[in-house]
Amino acid sequence: MLMLFFDLTKRSYSDKTIHMKSNNSCIVAPSMLSADFSRAGQGICLINESNADWVHLDVMDGSFVPNISFGPKFIKDIRKETSLPFDTHLMMSNPDILIKEFVDAGSDYITVHAEACTHLHRTVNTIHQHGIKAGISIVPSTEVSSIELMLEEIDLVLVMSVNPGFGGQSFIDFSLKKIMQLDAIRKERNLDFLISVDGGVNANNAQKIIDSGADVLVVGTTFFHSDDKKGIVELLHSCERS
Repeated sequence: MLMLFFDLTKRSYSDKTIHMKSNNSCIVAPSMLSADFSRAGQGICLINESNADWVHLDVMDGSFVPNISFGPKFIKDIRKETSLPFDTHLMMSNPDILIKEFVDAGSDYITVHAEACTHLHRTVNTIHQHGIKAGISIVPSTEVSSIELMLEEIDLVLVMSVNPGFGGQSFIDFSLKKIMQLDAIRKERNLDFLISVDGGVNANNAQKIIDSGADVLVVGTTFFHSDDKKGIVELLHSCERS
């Protein structure tokens, strides 16, 4: 069982350690991007019933990525449907202007893109000042070395294993090398940031992603297009690190 000390009022965690499950299996985070937006509440219920661990929320602005998804109001509206952590991924050109709105909407993690933030250190600090956890995401063409100085400042690194903007894409294999690089740095420096992977994650590649060092598996199409959502989550949870 995932040991989280969740406070719906403060929108924060009292536990600062890595939020791994007690049996060292991965955290499964279904992505609402693949849900039917006309039945968003039902989508959250499906996540609740599946025994998944987080809800992943992809916010797209039509500028940083070639698509538009949803904003703070959508997140606020579905917040009351679950106590699961909200993992909000801002695929935005200027995320700083809306950080407070996404905090107020109920986000527990806010992840911004290294490629979108000129003053990344300031942006991460702003997120932390609101009392929630901060993450950095990198697109497939961005090297791990570009964020190495920030790894001691953050709670999560999100490795995009597809080019962001659309669901249903195939996993880019060289993403495994980036996951391994991050895991090696984490061990060498005794850091505790989570490594999350988003894009093309499925039952066939989950084990090798976990073995590479990932902690969080973001699943969109794999989850919402499955007839057995609970079974998919159970299968992913079974992928313990070797």
